[in-house]
Amino acid sequence: MRRDRTLALLCAAFIVLAAGGPWLPQWAMFIVTIAIAQGLVALGLMLLLRAGLVSFGQALFYCLGAYAAGALGRFGGVSDIFVEMLVGGAVAAITAFIIGFLLARYRGIFFGLLSLALSMILYGLLVKNEALGSTDGFNILASTLFGVRPRPEWVRYAVLVSAGAVALIAAVLVHRYLNTPLGRLAPAIKDNEIRVEYMGASARRAVHVKYVIAAALAGVGGALAATAVGHIDPEMAYWTTSGEFIFITILAGTGSVVAPFVGALIYGAIHTTAYDLSPNTWQMSLGAALLALMVFLPEGLWSLFTRHARNP
Repeated sequence: MRRDRTLALLCAAFIVLAAGGPWLPQWAMFIVTIAIAQGLVALGLMLLLRAGLVSFGQALFYCLGAYAAGALGRFGGVSDIFVEMLVGGAVAAITAFIIGFLLARYRGIFFGLLSLALSMILYGLLVKNEALGSTDGFNILASTLFGVRPRPEWVRYAVLVSAGAVALIAAVLVHRYLNTPLGRLAPAIKDNEIRVEYMGASARRAVHVKYVIAAALAGVGGALAATAVGHIDPEMAYWTTSGEFIFITILAGTGSVVAPFVGALIYGAIHTTAYDLSPNTWQMSLGAALLALMVFLPEGLWSLFTRHARNP
């Protein structure tokens, strides 16, 4: 059997990020931080995709995590980045646990559209809520780390390393989860859910658990993005935001917990380059990239690594 090097790869990536971060320009630190936030959301979507489920509403939890982080500072004066991410993930997980009893009953397009509808309901509520800034949103407090506010030139680096640490922990935990009996049910649910029930396992319970985990990861990602940007608005719950997360997940593939972060970085690079070269038609570049991927790499970019592993 081939040795699993996932944990070593994750640790090495974090070390490189922490050691090389100070040498990156401020704009690059920001792009990498946002990519990590999006990668956390895609990591949760990967769990659902492995079970054959596509959620068009992960922006719901992404936005909930962001607004939870913003509310901590606006109403409680709390600005610690780890507390914001923890609360953002908890709020998203609790919400998903409640609505998961409904969503876990549906499959296919019904699951996707129902999740999308819930996300758009949140968008509508936020747009009408003047206390939370309506369509303009509001700024959040500057980030602190264990109660200490870094100097202005070190803020982005502190947020970047914090994001890397949280992403490392999340990826390791998801990797462990995928090796549990409950985690291994995903391909079986995708192939034949009836046989899963005949084996004595509950497909509905497995989907519910995956949905809550995916929501928690999206909430953490939303809180991280809010901290990095310093501003939140209802657009974080809009359907196009969910579309970006699905794009990243398909781009990356579902072969490893490392793949969502690689896909998010590549997406960020394509997005930034395309917008810089052609601000009015950058969507065409993303569409062309996705089309090429579906034609030449239907299993995502990570399949390149698995092919190399099979044929060294």
